[in-house]
Order: sequence, then structure tokens, then C-alpha cells
Amino acid sequence: MEINGLAAIVTGGASGLGGATAARLARAGARVTLFDLNAQAGEAHAKAIGGRFQSVDVTNEAAVEQAIAEAEAAHGKARILVNCAGIAPPAKVVGRDGTATPLGDFAKVVQINLIGTYNVLSKFAARIHDADPVGPEERGVIVNTASVAAFEGQIGQAAYAASKGGVASLTLPAARELARYGIRVVTIAPGLFLTPMMEGLPQEAQASLATQVPFPTRLGRPDEYALMVEQIIANPMLNGEVIRLDGAIRMAPR
Repeated sequence: MEINGLAAIVTGGASGLGGATAARLARAGARVTLFDLNAQAGEAHAKAIGGRFQSVDVTNEAAVEQAIAEAEAAHGKARILVNCAGIAPPAKVVGRDGTATPLGDFAKVVQINLIGTYNVLSKFAARIHDADPVGPEERGVIVNTASVAAFEGQIGQAAYAASKGGVASLTLPAARELARYGIRVVTIAPGLFLTPMMEGLPQEAQASLATQVPFPTRLGRPDEYALMVEQIIANPMLNGEVIRLDGAIRMAPR
């Protein structure tokens, strides 16, 4: 699929992996709408890349439907969706005081990372399933974001790993179902990337984590994630796959 001239939606698009993806798609000629809850960062980034911003809670069905409709009114029917919105608060199953982590904390992570991804994916697919194809074959491309934690979740990542494992498992059945409409679904599972969350760690911690990556022995750059998104969009045979983007890392228990 050719990106130039198409409308795109990027959730979590104000910063990090989503911010880099929004910028790369805009440079490739897409008309980009950023969905995020951080209005200050979102407005600034949208202005910088020549896109538009909407404050959207990805777990809210009505809000997502309205936001997609408003994005369409401004930019035309979106054919590219990249789901990057997510949270990663650490929490052990049993805390240091011997009590279980509150169920609400676990549910919140799953609600945003997994259910939020499904919510936007499903509303986007419903919006374009009967649209005119773009070119001879395709109507749209959906790229979701999992994590290597889906496969090697560390201690303290029970909720995060479960939510990202759900995103990984969603990929193939969604791709199989949406194939009849010419909509592809692919998931990227990033390893250790220099996101705002990572930047909040001390430099020594960042350097220690970087040494765990076999090659290249450094933290991933958000634009490298964005490059993978661009390559997925361009290659029509990429469908139903979870692609690890991790420098060959396999995470240790802690």
C-alpha cells in the first residue's frame, strides 16, 4: 500500500513509538491524526508534523467512534491504523507486604493495552470494511503493538505481559477474519526501546539494559519501530504475523 495521500490514525501518537510513527507517516505523505490523552504533547507534536490531534480515551467506545468519524471528516477515510497507546506500570502479584496487588490495578492495564487496542481496531475495521479498495487489493492496514514481554514477561510484569500476550494472540484471528475485506493486521513486539518511560530511568540503568541486547547493543530508537510500520504497510504479504523487533534479546526473569 502506498502511504502518500492516505489518511492515518496513530493511537498514543503524542510521544514515544507512536510519536515517531506519526512523524514518519507524515513525512511519507500521510494525513495523520493523533489519538492521545496528553493534549499538550499531542497538540504540539501534531503541529510539528502537520497533522491533527484528538484527545481520545481508547477504552471508550463512543469516544473512539466519534474520533474516527471526526478524523475522517478532516482527512478522509483513514486506511492506516497504528495502535501504540498503552501503559506499563510495574506490579508484582504479591507485594512486599505479602498482600496481592489489587485486582483493579491488573484490570486497568488489560483495559488500556488489550481492550483499548481491540476497541480502536474493531471500530476502524467497521468504518472501512465496505470502502473502495486502495489499489487492486487492499482496503486498509492495522498495526498493533505488543512487546517481547508477551513471550518473556519479567517479574513485576504479570499484568503488562498478559495484556501484550492478548494483543499478540488477537493478531491472527483478526487478520483471518478481516482478510475478506482486504484489511491486513500485523503486530510488532518491540524489545527495549528509548521511550519516555525508559528515559525516566537513570542513565546507569539505561546503559545496563542496553548491554542485554545482543546486536545492536543499545536501546532501540523509536524511529526504528516507525520504520517497521512503514515496511509493513508497503508489503502486502505481511499479514497475521507478530514481528519481534528486539535486537535478538530474550528477557531474563528480572
